[in-house]
Amino acid sequence: MHSTPQPFDESAPPPNEHPASIVLPLPPPGTMGPPEEYGRLRRECPVARLRDADSPSWYVTRYADVRAVIADARLIRPSVNSWSFQGERETPDGPELITMMEMEGPRHTALRRALAEAFNARSVRRLLPRIRRSADQLLDAVADGGPPGDLIAGYTEPFPLSVVCETVGIPYEDRDFFLPLADAALGALLTLEEARRATPPLRDYMRSLIARKRRVPADDILSDLVRRCDGGELDEEAVLSFGLSMLVAGYRTTTMFLSDALVLLLSEPERYARLRDDRTLLPGAVEELLRHIPVMNGVVVLRATEDITLHGRTIRAGDAVLPVLASANRDETVFDEPERLDLCRQPNPHIVFGRGAHNCIGAHLARAEMTVGLEALMDRFPHLRLAEGTAPTWDDASPAKSPLTLPVSW
Repeated sequence: MHSTPQPFDESAPPPNEHPASIVLPLPPPGTMGPPEEYGRLRRECPVARLRDADSPSWYVTRYADVRAVIADARLIRPSVNSWSFQGERETPDGPELITMMEMEGPRHTALRRALAEAFNARSVRRLLPRIRRSADQLLDAVADGGPPGDLIAGYTEPFPLSVVCETVGIPYEDRDFFLPLADAALGALLTLEEARRATPPLRDYMRSLIARKRRVPADDILSDLVRRCDGGELDEEAVLSFGLSMLVAGYRTTTMFLSDALVLLLSEPERYARLRDDRTLLPGAVEELLRHIPVMNGVVVLRATEDITLHGRTIRAGDAVLPVLASANRDETVFDEPERLDLCRQPNPHIVFGRGAHNCIGAHLARAEMTVGLEALMDRFPHLRLAEGTAPTWDDASPAKSPLTLPVSW
């Protein structure tokens, strides 16, 4: 049992030995990670300056520090297309891409209040039959096309997207238009110019969809927000920001978590068999998969609005801070044997969904998609296994890793 982690000590001096700066840690090639440097950084340099960033940027890796930083009101998120590692932090010439994560103040509070019921646990439970139906339809198509089959293209990519589209009210049939733009925006950390080019058409698309919901409302979240907007409860820019949130990130992280979960479960088949044979383990197993899978490898970017001291390092107003949730969730002062995937881990205080004013409003929906997605797969393919002679492929340039392909047989 570990002691309760303490919040960061602003007066603490830096360690005697630590690198003055680091290169952005990346997972080893051909794996989901995490980067090998995490453990050393937590021990020796919990607040490290990134060497490959032209703008001052700080990498924070300990659980207690990350937990404090993500809820610190002095740190806000810059717009998706106004900051990158290349030092470009000026306001773009065109419109900014503001999602719910970048909204602050009364507008953000009002929007979260309007969405609270739609995303609470009870509402998500009512969606379970619809979520399961989406999973089964996709798995039927996978079965018809194989074996072997690719679970990424056939299942883990379209499944979370179809659920979000149906729930929110985004036409799934428009995906060939908005997916490339959304992925460009999501990659703004490394490809700022592409994100800026993607912003106007994304905003135009969402504005046209809002207008469509106003003319022909439906039983979906976006239509409800439009009604609230017309009633004066919200402004249209807030509704637009919600829609952009769903386009840019409302499904992609779930896709990555589900894909990585299957890599872990199928790489050691007894794990998959254990969950298949005892479904009571699934809720706890999903929490452990969320903790263990290092999707959040430094992709949260915050900007300091005033000077902050953290472990003896001075973070100036305007500096970027990257709290690394994937490292925090493997902190040995909080989790016993943190590198081990323990499907029955208790307690499990992971912080995948953040905390504070910007904690993930879709956490219940994401858990449901993970749980239903795995359960439907085990029902349809009880003897699922990695295809012989092939292996998953990866995009090794990305700090957030999930397989591009996952060949399987059954």
